[in-house]
Amino acid sequence: MDRTHRRNVRAAALALSLFASAYAQSTVTKPGQPSKTNAPLGQFEIVGDSIVSAQQLFLGTLDKVYIVDKVEANPTKVNGHPAWAAEYSLSKNGGRPMDIVTNSFCAGGTVLGNGTWLNVGGNQAVKKGGDPADSQTGGGDYDDPDGGKSYVQCLISCALINPCDDESCEWTMTAPMTTRRWYPTLETLEDGSAIILGGCDWGGYVNSADQDNPTWEIFPPTDGDVVKSDILSTTLPVNLFPLTWLLPSGKIFLQSNWKTALLDYKAKAETPLDDMLDAVRVYPASGGSTMLPLTPDNNYTATLLFCGGSNLQSDQWKPDWNIAAYNASTSCVRITPDESSSYVQDDPLPEGRSMGNLILLPNGKILMLNGAETGTAGYGTQDWTLNESYADNPVLMPIIYDPSAAKGKRWSRDGLSPSTVPRMYHSGATLLPDGSVFVSGSNPHADYAVDNVKFPTEYRVEYFYPSYYNERRPEPQGILSTLSYGGDYFNVTLTKDDLAGDVNNVKKTKVVVIRTGFSTHAMNMGQRMLELQTSYTGHSDGGATLHVSQLPANPAMFQPGPALVFVVVDGVPSVGVQVMIGSGKLGTQPTTTLAVLPTSQVAAESSDNSTSGDNSAQGSNNGDKNSAGAVYTSIPSLLVAGTISLSLLSSLL
Repeated sequence: MDRTHRRNVRAAALALSLFASAYAQSTVTKPGQPSKTNAPLGQFEIVGDSIVSAQQLFLGTLDKVYIVDKVEANPTKVNGHPAWAAEYSLSKNGGRPMDIVTNSFCAGGTVLGNGTWLNVGGNQAVKKGGDPADSQTGGGDYDDPDGGKSYVQCLISCALINPCDDESCEWTMTAPMTTRRWYPTLETLEDGSAIILGGCDWGGYVNSADQDNPTWEIFPPTDGDVVKSDILSTTLPVNLFPLTWLLPSGKIFLQSNWKTALLDYKAKAETPLDDMLDAVRVYPASGGSTMLPLTPDNNYTATLLFCGGSNLQSDQWKPDWNIAAYNASTSCVRITPDESSSYVQDDPLPEGRSMGNLILLPNGKILMLNGAETGTAGYGTQDWTLNESYADNPVLMPIIYDPSAAKGKRWSRDGLSPSTVPRMYHSGATLLPDGSVFVSGSNPHADYAVDNVKFPTEYRVEYFYPSYYNERRPEPQGILSTLSYGGDYFNVTLTKDDLAGDVNNVKKTKVVVIRTGFSTHAMNMGQRMLELQTSYTGHSDGGATLHVSQLPANPAMFQPGPALVFVVVDGVPSVGVQVMIGSGKLGTQPTTTLAVLPTSQVAAESSDNSTSGDNSAQGSNNGDKNSAGAVYTSIPSLLVAGTISLSLLSSLL
């Protein structure tokens, strides 16, 4: 064996050592194919009944969506009173009512770093018609205690270890907050705790000085501080559900009314940024908003997208005129707040939209659906309303945004069809593990209303099927059940079938991690997507091994807690698997340096069944160097198959 051959084999030994380290960790079950076949692509399909109207919803396990409503006369009962929460099984397209105890009307929510979902705040106890109840501690028409100070936890803690798919999960109460919060926003922080921002005491169409709560606090409570926010204090009357994201810098982006700021929550200080362009995006203007995917190509730099809303000025937020006839905004803007304080124009929507959801798809595109072309969120009894609704002209047609497309070509409706169900105020949507989108809700009324109204209380559940849905899905093996912040890479194997018969498709393969978020009021609190760094080794049998980095060593980039992982081959995602990001505990997350990935290479089968590679490491030379490359190329597949060991490799040295 000459020196070049020996050097190549030693390099392979080092790579194998890293492979073995990663492979020894726990992996998830290989995903299969979606249970649905021949889905109507680009269309919506009505599949079930949500039990309660879906004002809030989130994906809790691979099979369960949790739905939360306000207190109202839903026909389904639980513990002797109308239900206003439910657990929906994706495999059964049905579920069970749940008792969430307090009035969760317009609460906020997120998932903590240990997997526990948190539902925060809400409204006072009410009686029929939505008026305040005589008792705020229970009893009466609905037996609904005051929810204004409530923390409610859904026991999905450690779902990856003991998934709550056996109907044993129930909502439980914790000690109340010290302040009332109706319409608060939540965002998970880099240590797995949550920041809770804003809200008001008693509600109304918009906020007012006599009930404003322009503060923020941390859950679980640390120093007990409730901190006043400058931006929330100066953006009345439209400062409810402020739009909020943790940035890779560790600062928090805040957007309220026309104002924008960066919050350094550790220093308890805010820095103003430029004003929002064109339209108000927060509730009740309710534009769609999301963070664009964080990728190696954009150096994991956070860019935020805002679309739709309303250009009403602060003195126009009074329901004494026909708001439902006022055109929603078509404007879309972006901002990259860790790099610039200014917004920039993006491609506009083809029609105005209020209350539209932006849903991150695993192929990197963004689906916009739900909402109305005129009016805003909210309801009331004024004579100009549509049977209480402050909005009209539902936008039934979805649209897809491509962040990678050239400006002027980012929105497309190619192959899409409209829904038949108006999704107005109090609707929601979330990505599902099979890559479809769960859509439900709509109730622009003070209580349950289905007779003689234009937009009835809605219980129908729809799935939307993106264009990739019917494709044969990759079935990757080797995805770790826990991903860390830095550390050794791991290997994911793909067969020839996974690569659609062409090993070179491994060059167009990505691994993405998605937090699907807590959906309410045209927001998906906590939703974000990150593409992991990868390299690859293509094998002569047409399969390949993906070498996949752990997450960047910065928990502020992608917070700890449960998430979905998809392997996407040439735009077609695998069925998502659920993993835990970080330690699975609240507190400072361990970080370490990312291991260097192997050089990408693909072995091609020649007519005489010998192998050659397409990268410079193997080159075009024959002889010993080429045979060493063949040994190196085969190692990942042999390792996964359990047919090679370090001792065997040592014998080659």
